[in-house]
Amino acid sequence: MRKVVAAKLHGITVTDADLNYHGSITLDPDHCDEVGIFPLEFVEIWNKASGARISTYVIYGERGSRCCVLNGAAARTCQVGDEIIVCSSAYVDKEQIAEIKPRILTFNRGNSVRDRMFYDVSVREDGAMTFAVREGSPMGRS
Repeated sequence: MRKVVAAKLHGITVTDADLNYHGSITLDPDHCDEVGIFPLEFVEIWNKASGARISTYVIYGERGSRCCVLNGAAARTCQVGDEIIVCSSAYVDKEQIAEIKPRILTFNRGNSVRDRMFYDVSVREDGAMTFAVREGSPMGRS
């Protein structure tokens, strides 16, 4: 089994931090639904400003709010206004890597979606893998 990227929110801006909450990251369900991140799913968070890297779980905030709130101990790793990367992962067999098409959103300030893309791995006849970043959604692609 290999640990691979399953979904990513790239460059989302931290909108709040709540040290006194029980833990987790609160995200807009609209963003999560679009890439396939689920409530209670563990994610890695990488702070683009500080380089801090943490792991925590997702809870859903208010739909349409564009929120990104670090809670509990995670609140100490980011400042409001920091851009972070939220990445979920999955364990798959090597043969399945070309089957998954991780979806990625990138963001403008204010957390409106800038770009929609996905990662596309293919296997050539000789068994070598190729990698491409594609715009849009993998839906409808063969």
